Amino acid sequence: MDNLYEDFHTTCTLIHSVTKQDTRFIGLDGVAHFQLVEHSLPIAIQHQVETYSTIAELIQVNPPQSYYYYTNTYGLEYIAVGYWREEKLLGYLLVGPFLSNVPSSDWISQIIIVNNLPISERNHLEAFYTSLHMISSSDSDHIGNLLVQLSMHPLIEAQLITSEIITAKLDKEQLKENIEELQTIIEMRYKLEKQLMHLIENGDLNKLRDLMKRTVNIFVMPDRIPESPLRSAKNIYFTLNTLCRIAAERGGLHPVYIHHISEKFSIMIERAPNLPHLNKLRLIILEEYCGAVNTYSTSKYGPLVKQAVAYIQFNLERELSLQGIASELHVNPSHLSRKFLQETNQTIIDFINQKRVEEAKQYLLTGTIPITEIALMVGYNDLNYFGRVFKKFTSQTPREFAKNPL
Repeated sequence: MDNLYEDFHTTCTLIHSVTKQDTRFIGLDGVAHFQLVEHSLPIAIQHQVETYSTIAELIQVNPPQSYYYYTNTYGLEYIAVGYWREEKLLGYLLVGPFLSNVPSSDWISQIIIVNNLPISERNHLEAFYTSLHMISSSDSDHIGNLLVQLSMHPLIEAQLITSEIITAKLDKEQLKENIEELQTIIEMRYKLEKQLMHLIENGDLNKLRDLMKRTVNIFVMPDRIPESPLRSAKNIYFTLNTLCRIAAERGGLHPVYIHHISEKFSIMIERAPNLPHLNKLRLIILEEYCGAVNTYSTSKYGPLVKQAVAYIQFNLERELSLQGIASELHVNPSHLSRKFLQETNQTIIDFINQKRVEEAKQYLLTGTIPITEIALMVGYNDLNYFGRVFKKFTSQTPREFAKNPL
């Protein structure tokens, strides 16, 4: 049994290392006996994913050399292969989840609708889906073939043979030139970084875009790792992501938003295949942090109103009322109402409706989701009431906005 455990342990490690995919060995009892996992399923879909035992049943009734390509209702794709020894099925290898297409905003909206997921989980879901690898059909075929070969035959221990290692000498003259060249660039870069952080902290998108137009090469510097310019650039972009995270925190963005934005971009930076692709991320990163501060910041509010705003933003699809929110925050409804109006110049109900309308706009612009579905997603059970509220804030009905947004 120990040899068997070591066998599938080594197999899973090989697969995970080569494919960069989450890899599990699932026993016939439906339990993951060994796993190398980097992606945690969002809470909203954890309890709804098809059980491992169902996949095992399908593998048992098919030939040993088969591999099973499985896609669930959440668009998550997997490859499963039976683990055979002496014509006996011991369990199976499961690789995934991964995606075969880019997870667009419309696609994620459809996932939310089909599975009746809360819209408050949208940011979490976007971060999760963006973090997944995208695999082409040919690559999935290759992975399937590889899994079949590894799962049907005992492993042979490999022997490593290396060439003589030659250490490169440090070029002191080149190092001196690089230092002189970097001095001016570094001073300018740190000055501009402070400007960027200030603009993100204040959620000033227009000034941010103007600054970026005037300083296109703000993060372009001579390679810190000459033999790997892409690695050098990625290291700089990781720094950019950290700076933006700090600025957003200072700007009053809720830690939940900061965490998911930061995690998403860390993954996107690491997976960037080349410099042009990486450079396109620069403005996207800056604008997303700045836009999030602009939309969700609570820095101008006191502690009580901050809590109320955060609760509203994370529960838009649920029934919300002054009494309900006050109960959740353990405060007197009249006191909460008075403080909220004083600090936001809006009643709680108007604030809730405004946020719901802003959320509804995103779904209406896709042009693929029925208005009735959108109303339910953002917390309205009455379509007529949704229409009246929407028109109050936009001067258009939902249908008019979808056709020609002002």
